[in-house]
Amino acid sequence: MTEKPCIFHIASTTDVAAMRNNGEYRCESLITEGFIHCCDRNQLAGVVSRYYQDVDDVVLLLLDADKITAALIRENTVGGSELFPHVYGPINGEAVIDTVPFGINSTERQGLSL
Repeated sequence: MTEKPCIFHIASTTDVAAMRNNGEYRCESLITEGFIHCCDRNQLAGVVSRYYQDVDDVVLLLLDADKITAALIRENTVGGSELFPHVYGPINGEAVIDTVPFGINSTERQGLSL
């Protein structure tokens, strides 16, 4: 059995609540930058340490990359060589495999055991 092409997004609990109400996920970066930041499994620990080390009110979205209907582009927008998946539009609810509590003290975050 092959594993689904899964990518990850760290989301605010507020944005996840809105997704549950309207069926699609949106966040501030979609407005300000034009895309939603995501990462692959091997990039997740680095993203957490760089941007979310002291942020507690978050949820990890596990996304099926094949089910995302918006454009998914792997790129580095800051000039580095590491490519990150960026979603250029709202994420449709059908692409969300799971939502995982991802606060500072969560088991998943402490061990990044996904």
